[in-house]
Amino acid sequence: MKSVLLIGLGRFGMNIAQKLYELKHEVMALDTDEARINEVLPIVTRAQIGNGTDVELLRSLGVDDYDVCIVTIKDFSDSLQTVSLLKELGAKAVVARAISDTHEKFLLRNGADETVYPEKQLATWTAVCFTSNHVFDYVRLDDNHSIFEVTIPDEWNGKTIEQLAVRRKHGLNIMAIKEDDGLNMAITPDMVLTSDKHILVLGTIKNIKKIFNI
Repeated sequence: MKSVLLIGLGRFGMNIAQKLYELKHEVMALDTDEARINEVLPIVTRAQIGNGTDVELLRSLGVDDYDVCIVTIKDFSDSLQTVSLLKELGAKAVVARAISDTHEKFLLRNGADETVYPEKQLATWTAVCFTSNHVFDYVRLDDNHSIFEVTIPDEWNGKTIEQLAVRRKHGLNIMAIKEDDGLNMAITPDMVLTSDKHILVLGTIKNIKKIFNI
């Protein structure tokens, strides 16, 4: 369990609050809108009406006691100021929502440890997953590496992982096989791959795209 200070309860912030609740984390929510505060009360530990740009309010909350501070404010100026104040007050980790590439750059310069850019990230995911016959999901790890859920190529059907030598030949790691009853992560060299299953592969985006014709 972690303690989280969540600043901003728009649609994105409310969804984060809901997920944090499901994960059983302790959440202090802050927003300027009383209606949003009342709405979030059942799923957070505490909630307060206030502005993230109010340094005295942030100081009273003891921001340095939280494991992570999440800023979802969309207003360009207010989000930058809030991030800067959180770092000045000793916040351990600050994650901030970006609404543009420029916004993201300034958030990082103002002290954000990490940024999330939901529209851009979801747009990329949608474009990749729904324009390929082979991709069902993917998680980008950095600019060069990702985990993809893909169908098994016809030429791999009926062969063992050892026969395919995927890591040696292609620089890929098969992390799991997705079956009807869930993920099988107990991968062994003698496992046979069949076309009715999906696999989760980890590797460079370049190699994965080449091998799976993405």
